[in-house]
Amino acid sequence: MSPDSRWADLARQLARGTQLSAGDKASIFMTDAGAMPAVEAFVEECYRCGAEPAVLLTTDEFDRAALRHLPDEVLHIAPGLELAAMEWSDVHVSFRSMVPPGPNLSPRRSALQRRGKGLVSQARWESTRWCLVRVPTPEWADFIGEDFSQVQEEFFAGTLADWDALSSQQSDLCEHLNSATWVRVTSTDTDLTFGVKGRSWVGFAGEANLPDGEVATAPLDDEVDGHITFPGTFWFAGVAISDLRLVFERGLVVSAEASEGADFVTTLLESDPGARRVGELGIGTNSLIRTFTGDLLIDEKIMGTMHLALGRAYPECGGINESSIHWDIVKDLRSQGGAVESDVGTLISGGAPGALLAPFAD
Repeated sequence: MSPDSRWADLARQLARGTQLSAGDKASIFMTDAGAMPAVEAFVEECYRCGAEPAVLLTTDEFDRAALRHLPDEVLHIAPGLELAAMEWSDVHVSFRSMVPPGPNLSPRRSALQRRGKGLVSQARWESTRWCLVRVPTPEWADFIGEDFSQVQEEFFAGTLADWDALSSQQSDLCEHLNSATWVRVTSTDTDLTFGVKGRSWVGFAGEANLPDGEVATAPLDDEVDGHITFPGTFWFAGVAISDLRLVFERGLVVSAEASEGADFVTTLLESDPGARRVGELGIGTNSLIRTFTGDLLIDEKIMGTMHLALGRAYPECGGINESSIHWDIVKDLRSQGGAVESDVGTLISGGAPGALLAPFAD
């Protein structure tokens, strides 16, 4: 199957996942020209369905220009046109190219800017049927030292999966996990427990994020205790964060350390009162994605990983935490032989699928 036909397949998947129909207004964000094949295919699909698409270029280069010139009191405000696009549209799709980060002028100011972007994300959650697509590029593959053809093949495998079958499996898993009262993550540098009693688990299978494949819940706000470390380097909002270590007491981050990006992390945690709490606990279920890329939107789907998100909780999981941020942080347990256990069974054991995830590994 040629890459061109796969972009068209992806566009049809997006139309299904967002329930795109005639008369819908569809806002489309594109962060880099590397996503153009995907954007062109989706625009055509919008017109074919009788929807009205509008494309906005939201490149990181523009964000860096704002970082160079805007004062703090303006930098943290939501970009007006991006916010208006959410208010205008019924459907939103954001094509986010994976591009190497440019020079960072100020981690602290990047975190301030992230607050404004978070308000746009909140409006997207509340007002639209949406999907985010993380599009790999040769530049990113070179940046992380991986073969681009392999990264792209895994991208298409993780976007054009048999979502009906995966959704059914995830529904069974979520029903089982709904009776859990706690989940514990352990490895050589981590021991963190989440209270989840009474919260709902939800499966994500091709509707709101691509590549996709995870189950998630919203932990009880004051029942996250212990410590977790994320070794190595990953990127958020174009800022490199290395060797992040978080300590929780009664649901709150009470200590945050990083060998790189510490100022950025501190400013994010000070965004608002909800930024220090966990809004999401997620487990990757996609066995078709294997390459750890340092990009959160892809890595969180890999089977053998878990992630937590600081900030805004998913209401459909029963979460009540509110915040302008939703910051996913991924831990790869495959390299550390880590485990994710609950009082209803084991999800990950020794970095490999445990009993509860075994059907997904077939």
